[in-house]
Amino acid sequence: MAKHTGGCHCKKVRYEVDIDLAQPALECNCSHCQIKGLLLNFVPASQFTLVSGEDSQTEYRFNTEKIQHLFCSTCGVEAFGRGQKGEEKMVAVNIRSIDDIDLSTVTRMPVDGRSF
Repeated sequence: MAKHTGGCHCKKVRYEVDIDLAQPALECNCSHCQIKGLLLNFVPASQFTLVSGEDSQTEYRFNTEKIQHLFCSTCGVEAFGRGQKGEEKMVAVNIRSIDDIDLSTVTRMPVDGRSF
């Protein structure tokens, strides 16, 4: 596990996260994730710090409305979302938004979100 920084395209939303990029990224085929090309890695909220941009985001919820999809209201990038796994608060980090990530090194795990 290592600390990484990331955020949106216009840099209004910035975060730090302790994340294990050796873990497979979830590549979901639901209507939302597929159209946006999201690659997600869930981490406990305690491993995520929003450095800037709380007021620069818009929330979107759909289907079961359990995940708070957040995107920059200026550039539109969804850098992360918030949700829960049982009682534990989680953050779904879009690993594409991590600074200087080499996507060719990322293992992907297909998820059939259309079936949820």
